[in-house]
Amino acid sequence: MESLPIISMAGLLSEQPAERQATANELGRACRDIGFFYLVDHGIPDSVFEALFEDAAAFFSLPSDRKEALSIKRSPHNRGYVAIQDEKLNPVSGTDSKEAFNIGHDLPADHPDVLNNKPFCGVNYWPDLPGWRERTLDYYHRCLNVARTLHRGFALDMGAAEDFFESRLIEPIATLRMLRYPAAQGDPQRADGAAGTHTDYGNVTLLKTDGVPGLEVRTKDGRWIDAPSFPGAFVCNIGDCLMRWSNDLYQSTPHRVRTPEAERYSVAFFMEADPDAMVDPRDLFPDQEPHYPPVSCSDYLAQRLNATYDFRAEPRQANR
Repeated sequence: MESLPIISMAGLLSEQPAERQATANELGRACRDIGFFYLVDHGIPDSVFEALFEDAAAFFSLPSDRKEALSIKRSPHNRGYVAIQDEKLNPVSGTDSKEAFNIGHDLPADHPDVLNNKPFCGVNYWPDLPGWRERTLDYYHRCLNVARTLHRGFALDMGAAEDFFESRLIEPIATLRMLRYPAAQGDPQRADGAAGTHTDYGNVTLLKTDGVPGLEVRTKDGRWIDAPSFPGAFVCNIGDCLMRWSNDLYQSTPHRVRTPEAERYSVAFFMEADPDAMVDPRDLFPDQEPHYPPVSCSDYLAQRLNATYDFRAEPRQANR
């Protein structure tokens, strides 16, 4: 496979059950074969993406002290700014050359889940930029709708009720992440210097990039292929949590970002389930021997993040 399959979301929105099932089957083949696909006809206009990348550039151009004031190190809930070389997606290779900003489900400071310090239910940190919060949250909710629709397709493909995931996606741990990759300085020392070779942690990822190359996907036979972006399409991939839920039917595929020749921006939307949702393959495949024990979505995500960030293993005062 030298390129990723292209799937239209329109079929999942059809009023005809047969059309929804046909698209779900197409989606399932992509998830089983390589775990990556392009998604088109998702309903998000190009103007929204253009504004999103303008907002990302505005944030990352802020002075360092203004970005560090919103540091993820203040948040146990995976919110805020990640400085260059703060993250190790592949700990064996070392730190990544990128900076990022994470936004989650937007809760007020007096929300009961925030006051009770429920995992991944903290407040967002917001830069003081006009209209930035409103536009970013609009994009967040658009992606949330797309990801929920994809889960209806996953359920159909796996032979479950079409609404299997709906009760598990009421207030999910969904993270919108803006990323900036600086241009290469000299010859890169690592093939995955910008983002280390890794698999994503959650259920499904929706990625948009500014068109600068860098993303590479590893095929089942061990070759690396480019995953270029094209207008109007998301690059989507399956994460480890959905691979567990599917009892390894779906593949969470290793990928990386090589150090780009020019500055590169991307925006990823990581869709997990609700914090208390139990990820148990027996719910989807009761007749199969489960490959994994049940685990809550929040516990699983915490395990993965703790291995990614050194600061999560350090004593600190928790901030909501």
